Amino acid sequence: MSIVIHHNPDCGTSRNVLALIEASGETPIVIDYLQTGWTRPQLLALFAAADLTPRSALRTTKSPAEELGLLDPSVGDETLLAAMLEHPVLVNRPIVCSPRGVRLCRPSEAVLGLLDRLPPGPMVKEDDTPLIDDKGCRAKEG
Repeated sequence: MSIVIHHNPDCGTSRNVLALIEASGETPIVIDYLQTGWTRPQLLALFAAADLTPRSALRTTKSPAEELGLLDPSVGDETLLAAMLEHPVLVNRPIVCSPRGVRLCRPSEAVLGLLDRLPPGPMVKEDDTPLIDDKGCRAKEG
């Protein structure tokens, strides 16, 4: 099974995750979900596998969530799913599927647990935050 990343090329976190996957030696299947959109069964399967709900997968910033009235806690899952199908940007990203599981990879380092091997280091995020140290280990926080 290959690694699949549901990717937004305009998102720094998504680009960092893709870079980590590729640096680990994997050639992922990259799905630009803003171009392809989502299907209801696809979202339900991804959310179930990643232990997400439509609410926990909702992108609340840099998306139309607020203007669509989706931030109100009384808005139900069916309404959120329908909005996500109509506006793919409402799904937080990136979602990565690998033989080790499915995960919403925010922050970027969340992808490391889905990889068979860590990328060689040193490696940093686009904002220069360390990810992998020069010994090929996860960088320590702070």
